[in-house]
Amino acid sequence: MKDASKNDSSKKNAGYKAAEYVEDGMVLGLGTGSTTHYFIEKVGMRIRDEGIKVLGIPTSFQSLLIAKKWNIPITTLEEHDINLSVDGADEVDVEFNLIKGGGAAHTKEKIVDYAAENFIVIVDESKVKKSLGDFPVPVEVLPDASRMVIQTLEDMGAICNIRMAIRKDGPVITDNGNFLIDAKFSEIESPSHLEIDLNSIPGVVENGIFSQMVDKVIIGTDNGTYEL
Repeated sequence: MKDASKNDSSKKNAGYKAAEYVEDGMVLGLGTGSTTHYFIEKVGMRIRDEGIKVLGIPTSFQSLLIAKKWNIPITTLEEHDINLSVDGADEVDVEFNLIKGGGAAHTKEKIVDYAAENFIVIVDESKVKKSLGDFPVPVEVLPDASRMVIQTLEDMGAICNIRMAIRKDGPVITDNGNFLIDAKFSEIESPSHLEIDLNSIPGVVENGIFSQMVDKVIIGTDNGTYEL
């Protein structure tokens, strides 16, 4: 059985390490997920203990609430450019391609992460793969287009499921009011090409492949971190 406490320690180490790259005066992209939670927490600690001044741009309601808890001032892309964005991933390969969207926030995450001058990914060792494909690709779709999009994805070789909510009846609804389709491909030979192909399907808002965006990957272990 997987040791949950050990995995949590790895995530904390990665998140805390990324917070060391935060400098006074920065505008930060605040990613979503259990690992990024620790990054936001540590940034809040640095504001409290060191007096640094930063602004945060959250990628979800979850990251917004955590930032408010730690008294991180909030801004928007309309008001500021982003110096550094830090986010997690469901998978990362050796060429820094990602699959994101397990937390149903990949559309806003991609907008914020792409806009940043520097983008750091934080993961535990279990998320590092030689190639992408173990985790299904989340595809955010307009509800009225879901049947047509599923048919197109299946024609592309994917096994598809509309993601269902756990503590409510019906599908997961994104922060943008859309459905999520989890598309499992047996092999992803070219993440960058698949990213473009998925976004060309009418009704698709955004997909969870992030290619050619990452500047650094911090990998957390139970004993510390290392970087790619």
